Amino acid sequence: QVQLVESGGGLVQAGGSLRVSCAASGRTFSRDAMGWFRQAPGKEREFVAVISWSGSQTYYSDSVQGRFTISRDNAKNTAHLQMSSLKPEDTAVYFCVAERDITFANMRDPDAYGYWGQGTQVTVSS
Repeated sequence: QVQLVESGGGLVQAGGSLRVSCAASGRTFSRDAMGWFRQAPGKEREFVAVISWSGSQTYYSDSVQGRFTISRDNAKNTAHLQMSSLKPEDTAVYFCVAERDITFANMRDPDAYGYWGQGTQVTVSS
C-alpha cells in the first residue's frame, strides 16, 4: 500500500520555527517530484513548495518564499519542510504530495498530484 505520512506539526508562536516531515512507503518516490500544500479553514488548498526528484530544483509560493525550505532524502524516501519566521496566516493543515509528471506549468495545481498524505496541523499563535 502506497502511503505518504506527515509528522511534525504542532503549535508555535509567531516568529518561531517548525519542521514537518513526510515519510513515503509502498514504493520508492525517488523519481517523483514531492511537495507541500496547505489548507486553512474555509479556504481552498494552496500550493506551498515543490522539489524535483533529484532535489536540484525547488519552487515556492510567494507567501512562503524566503521563509520556508523544502528538502528530500531519496535514500530514506522522505521529504521535509523547514518553516521559519512563522506567521499566524501560516496556520493550516499541511499536506505532503508526490507525483512523477510534475512540470513548471502544473506544479501549483493540486489535481496534478496523485499521492497525498493525510495532513498535519500547524498552528501559529500571535
